[in-house]
Amino acid sequence: MSEAVERKPCLSGTGVTKVFGAGKKTNIAVNEVDFAFYEGEVISIVGESGSGKTTLVKMLLGLTSVTRGEIEFMGQRRDIGTHQKKKEYWKGIQAIFQDPFSAYNMFNKVDTVLLDCIHMRGGRRLPKEEKTRMMDEACAFVNLKYAEMTNKYPFELSGGQMQRLMIARVFLLRPKILLADEPTSMIDACSRATILDMLMKLRREEGMTIVFITHDLGLAYYVSDKLLIMEKGRIVEQGTADEVILAPKHPYTRQLLKDVPKLHEAWAL
Repeated sequence: MSEAVERKPCLSGTGVTKVFGAGKKTNIAVNEVDFAFYEGEVISIVGESGSGKTTLVKMLLGLTSVTRGEIEFMGQRRDIGTHQKKKEYWKGIQAIFQDPFSAYNMFNKVDTVLLDCIHMRGGRRLPKEEKTRMMDEACAFVNLKYAEMTNKYPFELSGGQMQRLMIARVFLLRPKILLADEPTSMIDACSRATILDMLMKLRREEGMTIVFITHDLGLAYYVSDKLLIMEKGRIVEQGTADEVILAPKHPYTRQLLKDVPKLHEAWAL
């Protein structure tokens, strides 16, 4: 009888901690966090503002240093000690942020944004026609027309179009892991549903691991396989979406659920 193959996480952390300041001004933003994310999973890290979830994302991306603890990527201890190693790491992990306006260099045209992704994946020497085909395909994936995007600057696009362009970048880069930090909070409800559908399509077609960072428990339950609840820098509860939402164990999780409005109940005035 053959032994079951042990699944290894594509991104994991042990005792991950971030401390800002020193002495009386010390702030422990992330405190001894353990986690393990597997290929093709959708995970949501849920917590209120100030819970440490965005600081954790910045550490996972390598944008903020880790004070203590260890992060592993694809089964190996992460090494991003040089600029070149960090660029190589970013081929496998990318992010979509809450504010699309701060995610772009407003002086770079859409073509430059997309071409940078092609070049990052080793396509710098591809024929111009092939690069155009790839950009056209990426725009079509997010329901944009490349012919209408070319030669435009990001500030000429709507917020929804800019968020879609960020997903087009991800489509070109095809990372193993996507970190989505409140990706739908600044766009209208119709665009929000469209963006979520596109992200789920990336998961289905590319086997991508998607980590949502959100304060929205409803969204987290709807899209996620696994939930991690953060409070004051610590993960206080984690499990499957059903385990955490339908049978919460920690008082903070129960409070978060209590604060979610329910249409069939009278609201307290």
